[in-house]
Formats: sequence, C-alpha cells, structure tokens
Amino acid sequence: MAVAGTEVVGLRTARQDEADALSELALRSKAYWGYDAAFLAACQEDLRLRPQEVAVRRVRVAECAGRVLGFATLEGDPPDGELGMLFVEPDTIGGGVGRLLYDNVLDDGGRLGFSRLTIASDPYAEGFYLAMGAERDGDAPPSTAGALPRLVAWPRRPEPSWVGAWTGGRRVVLVGNVAEFNAQFGATPAAGPDHYSCLALFGSPQPAAVILPEEVDEFWLPELARELGWAEVRVYSGIAENGQTSEAIRTRPEILEHVRSSGSAVLPWGRTPEFERIMPSPEGVLNAVRRYESKAGSHALFCAISPGHPGITVPTQRPITSRRALARELASNTPIVLKSDYGVGGSGTLIVTAGTGRVRALARRWAHEGVLLEEYVHGSGPYRNPTFDAVIGAAGEVHPVGVGLMRIDGTSYLGVTVGPGVLPDALVETATGFGVAVGRALAADGYRGWYDVDFVTDQQGRLAPTETNLRLTGPAVAFTIQTRLDRLRGGRHLVRTLDHLRLGARLRQAPLRTHLERLASECQSLGATLLVTIPTAAFDPVPHVGVAIAARTAHAVDQAEAVVRAANQELGEIFSDLDVSSSARSAWWPRRRRPRPQRP
Repeated sequence: MAVAGTEVVGLRTARQDEADALSELALRSKAYWGYDAAFLAACQEDLRLRPQEVAVRRVRVAECAGRVLGFATLEGDPPDGELGMLFVEPDTIGGGVGRLLYDNVLDDGGRLGFSRLTIASDPYAEGFYLAMGAERDGDAPPSTAGALPRLVAWPRRPEPSWVGAWTGGRRVVLVGNVAEFNAQFGATPAAGPDHYSCLALFGSPQPAAVILPEEVDEFWLPELARELGWAEVRVYSGIAENGQTSEAIRTRPEILEHVRSSGSAVLPWGRTPEFERIMPSPEGVLNAVRRYESKAGSHALFCAISPGHPGITVPTQRPITSRRALARELASNTPIVLKSDYGVGGSGTLIVTAGTGRVRALARRWAHEGVLLEEYVHGSGPYRNPTFDAVIGAAGEVHPVGVGLMRIDGTSYLGVTVGPGVLPDALVETATGFGVAVGRALAADGYRGWYDVDFVTDQQGRLAPTETNLRLTGPAVAFTIQTRLDRLRGGRHLVRTLDHLRLGARLRQAPLRTHLERLASECQSLGATLLVTIPTAAFDPVPHVGVAIAARTAHAVDQAEAVVRAANQELGEIFSDLDVSSSARSAWWPRRRRPRPQRP
C-alpha cells in the first residue's frame, strides 16, 4: 500500500463528474517527461476522459486525504483487454502510487476473467512496466518511428476456493508418507528409496514445512522458493529409510512438537492409521479411504452415479475366483485388464492383449484373492487419459481443482499436463460433472480431503472412469504449481510434470545441481520455468529426476521438454569420466533394486 507523507493512499471507483479533472491530471503527468507544448496539445484528445466513459473504461482513482493522486483504466472484454491509462501527479511519481494502481488493475483483471492485458506505453514509462513484471509484446507488429512501445501484462487470478478448503487459509506442514499410505493396503513396500515422497512438498501452494523419509540436498529448496515466491520452508528429511514416516515423526520430539504446535495446517500425502496417532482426521475419513481406494468399491460407486451422466461409460468388472478361470480368460485372446483390488499404481494393474503371452505364468501370478477382471476400453488419440482432481472441504462441499491429461506408459503414470486448452471443453465439462458427483458421494460417506477420478477415453469420445484416489496425487503437484504461478505471476500457466525423466549418467549432487541450473537457464530463454520435483534419484542404478515445466504457451512447454530430454540423454558423453563405480555408489546408499515406476 502506498503512503503519501503520513497518510495512507486508498483506491476507489471514479465518478463521472471527475472526468475533466482526471484528464487534466493525465496531461500534467505526461508533461513531467519534458514534452513540449505542441506535443502535449497533440496528445490532449488521446488523454481525454469523457463522463460517459468513466464506467465503461473501469476507471479507478488513487486518493489520499481527499486529494486525487492518480488513476488507471482497465478496458475491453475478457479474456484480452488493455491497461489503457495509468497516470499519477508529478509530485508523487516514484512514491508507490503507480505501483498501487498497476497492482489493482491486475487484480481486478484477474477477478473479471482477463488473462492478458496490452499496454501502449509512453517510452519513459516502459521501464516502470517492465520492472513491474510486464513483458514486451512478442505478437506486436514491428515498431515504426514514433510508435509507442507495446507491452503485455498478466492479470493475477484470484485464489481458487479449493485452496482455502484444503489448507484452511494457512501455510501447510506437508508429510511425505507415500510408502506408508500404500503399505496400509497390503502392498509390499518397494525396495529402495521412496523418491516419490519428494512430491509431497508441492501439496500446497504455500508450504511452511515438509517432512520426507529420504534425504534431500540443500540445493533443492532455495531455487524452488525463489521461483514460487515461498517464505522460509523448514525441511526435515532422511528420517525414515524404511518409509514409515509417521512412526519416525513420533520418535523425534523436535519434529513432533513442530507438527503439533506450528499453527499451520498439517497434511499428509494420504491418511493412514499411523498418521492418526499424530493428527486425527474427521470421523469417517479412514473408512472412506479404505472403501474407495478399493477398485471394486470405486467401480460400484461409478456404476451408481453414471446413469445421470450421458458422456460416461463404465467398463464391466468382476472378480476372478480361480486360476483356471483366469487361464481361460487369458487364453481367449480378448484384451482385458487385470487389477488388484488394492493395487498400488501401475504395479496393481496389467493390460493383457493377444501378444502378451506366458498365459500360465500370468495365471499363477495373478490368481489370488482380490483380483478383478475389467473390460478393456478401446481408444486412442491425444486425449486418452484425463484425470479430475478436487478437494472436499470440512463441511462436505466439493471444490473442483481441475482436469488434466496424464501421460501413461502401459499402466505406469509418468506425468501430467494441466492448464488452458490441454483438453477440449466438452471433455473437461464431462469429467468435472462426473467427478463432482463422485465427490459428493464420497463426502456423504465421511471423506474429507483431496481426491481424484482417473479416466480413459473410448473410441466414441466417452469417458470411462477407472479408479479413485483418496489422497494427494501426481497431478495434484501440477495443479498446485499452476495455482501458485497464476497468482504470483499472473496470466494462465500450463504445467507439465515429468516424474521419471531418465538421466544419461548417475550424478552426485554437485554435478546434478550444475546440470539442472544450466537446464533452468535454457528453459528460461524459451519462456518456460523448470522446477525440480524429485531430486533424489540421480545416483540410482537407473538414474532419473522429476521436473515440472511451466509456461504460458504450449509451444514453450514443448520446446523446454525437448531441451531437457536431449540434455539428459547427452549426459552419458558429458560425464564419461565421472566415477560411477559400485564403490563410489556405496558411499551414498546400499545397493538396492530399483522400484518399478508407480503412480504416487
């Protein structure tokens, strides 16, 4: 907020009877830059506000102690508009009044649905706008002599309702209990580090602290905090190599005290009986998690809801009762999907086609209690794997987060893209309508918190729901990053996460940091932001990292991804002299089998 002397500057809507006085203020402000009388006379008509234009041009006034110090206009209709005029009294230039007006235009623009504002700037004011975050308009025609610089500004979207419902309006302590959550359903913990737990850091737009089972290097947080505008984030890492994060928290008094007394919301990756001993959930939450993380339970819910949603088709599903029955199904050469009722990500699902082979071995491996046979939904094309995320608030209200497009390899989740234009509006509307209906049913059964519904798209363009996840998800990471950047930088961002991006060589933390810093710089030159989401797997037997790429255009995201992938592949040659022997590796952690990539 600007201050004039000892008085605070306020903002209000202009009145029609102020039009002439504001026009004169604009001329005085223009004259500040030393223009001669002839030039100012030529500008007079362009700088004139007429009474009937005050409301149409959305004129806002900065005022202090009854004196008008400046004004700005927000013009046009969403999504693209114009910051038409911004002038302040000469004796207040440099005192913060212009900044106050500029910020107000961006906030009002975001609230009204604008995603882009152009500015025909006075040459002397161009530096001010660039310092405020505006950019030179790359779509503008080539400049001609005497033409005003054309800039573009990005309105800041209001914080969506799901943020308050999820965080309670507070900064958040996030707990990376991914392996613990999966283990409660009988899944055998994967041997090796729990790299996906790093994604917990991105479970809120503004974290206060994060607790991770894996050790993370100190380089990771500062760059993320700078790009995402985070205040100090406290990190407790390396506390639970066995993945039992809640148990580790309870045995460390300093961490437990911070969790219970920080005043922040405390949110785990997912609710577990172990975490209940630290921070109990509302009654009914754990039972709902158990019921609907079940593939059979979610399928029954889909069948009950789908009749009211014509764009939805639910694949048939039935339990397999014996190895012989499964062998018959596998021998039929008909594509089918096998699911463990509580399977963890891709490891709990298998797509069987005519070319799969080894029918008897598959029958032996999969014929156990809780195995489901599901109809294979045929389909292809660019919109095969949508996902819908939402939050159920404390009172049971459903707050949609968004619809994204997942990248799936077989049955393994590799990442997601979220943002404007990623999916056709009709698919988004169908997924949202059905996803909200699922959320209302979950709420009625006692669930509160984050959930998603995953789909595949059939050959007719209908959506087939395949599972629910009552926890944070991989796509949640993209949505929270998008929300933070939209609010921080304005405009509408696309975010693409790549959770298992192969490296061409195993890297210790110092060369990894150098590599990622170079990639971030290259992405920035393309108009994209590179954020490291999983930094702990670069010295694995099959090394990889997780990243998020954010930009305001799909072209910039695609270009940045291509640059990152190419650079990672080249590492094998760049670091051909790097010591990656087994003895060097043992200095980091014992040799372990690499876990199969799974959806977090």
